[in-house]
Amino acid sequence: MRLSVIGCGRWGTFLAWYLDHIGHEVCLYGRPQSEKMAQLERTRKNEYLTLPESVQLTDEMTRAMQNDTILVSVPSQSLRALMHGLQNYTEKIYVLCMKGIEIGTGKRLSEIVAEEAGARCRSAVWLGPGHAQDFLRGVPNCMVIDAEHKEDKERLVETFSSDLIRFYYGEDLIGNEIGAAAKNVVGIAAGMLDGFGLTSLKGPLMSRGTREVARLILALGGNELSAYGLCHLGDYEATVFSPHSHNHSFGLHVAQGREYTQLAEGYYTVRALMTLAGKHGVELPICGAVSGILYEDIPPQEALNLLFSRSLKQEFN
Repeated sequence: MRLSVIGCGRWGTFLAWYLDHIGHEVCLYGRPQSEKMAQLERTRKNEYLTLPESVQLTDEMTRAMQNDTILVSVPSQSLRALMHGLQNYTEKIYVLCMKGIEIGTGKRLSEIVAEEAGARCRSAVWLGPGHAQDFLRGVPNCMVIDAEHKEDKERLVETFSSDLIRFYYGEDLIGNEIGAAAKNVVGIAAGMLDGFGLTSLKGPLMSRGTREVARLILALGGNELSAYGLCHLGDYEATVFSPHSHNHSFGLHVAQGREYTQLAEGYYTVRALMTLAGKHGVELPICGAVSGILYEDIPPQEALNLLFSRSLKQEFN
């Protein structure tokens, strides 16, 4: 197939490498002012990989949009502006390869595409565990493709599957998108625990975190069991423990009072989750603690102490 990838960060460049690796014709787009794109155009390298000559590079959106299947890997809060600028392109399927919820509206990323791209375009999501660094070392993993239309899922799973990544068919777009976004908040909390030498509390964090996300998924009309699948609980290893996780690293830096300069999507997602929690009357203690630390200047250790002093009976009801 002929595919385009929008976004030349760590995951976007890996997607271009991977899709080329399994035999597709790939065009990678980066913004004209992007330093990452400029480096790729000069050297075809970044700190993670070298792109083969068969991967086309462009900073012209018209070139990228010549293909009908577009993989998107940009910061989640930038998605609406991107899709608004692509309104004139029709008959496309956008595969959203990032995890997040829009601040202010609480919209899932597939909802944003539906609102901005129009009825003649469709979307799918590529979610689940996996870091570019591990895949590039040949370490396999399992991921998920989900979409509203069954035929899209079937075509994309067939298109993207290989011995390196085995794809499962998602059956709950709401639950998978919410779960995938929320796991980044749990990753921040896990980093904070590590920063305070409280690694032993990751067990309670994971069990309680999954339960509160399941409650939210159910309230939004999804299947609460999706919280226990690959898009949330199944992604904890890559987020709660992996040194490659930006969200975990961000939480670690917060606990240690250090600045972190990489994108940690959970920083934004937690605000959107608290909006959804208030709107739907769902209690999210872990998200509330992280939000209080990041946005209300509550001392991290104080917020975590309060979180883990909650009644377990109350927590699991």
